[in-house]
Amino acid sequence: MEKVRRLRAMGSLCRQQAAYNSMNKWKLLAEAEYWDHLAHLELSSYFQQCNAISSNEREQPQAITNTNDAQRAISAA
Repeated sequence: MEKVRRLRAMGSLCRQQAAYNSMNKWKLLAEAEYWDHLAHLELSSYFQQCNAISSNEREQPQAITNTNDAQRAISAA
């Protein structure tokens, strides 16, 4: 998560520089998008790893005993 924070900070710095440097504004904004894209990829990878770990640790599903539990299970899916 620290890496995501640093990548987003780089994007923020590029946007700040773009506000004060009109000659390179579009280049800096494109670079900010690049940093944001890298942050998104890093977050996506992090959550995929978390989901893979948690899915391996889950227990087998319990039997549903009444209709209210069945409706909650269906709406949660």
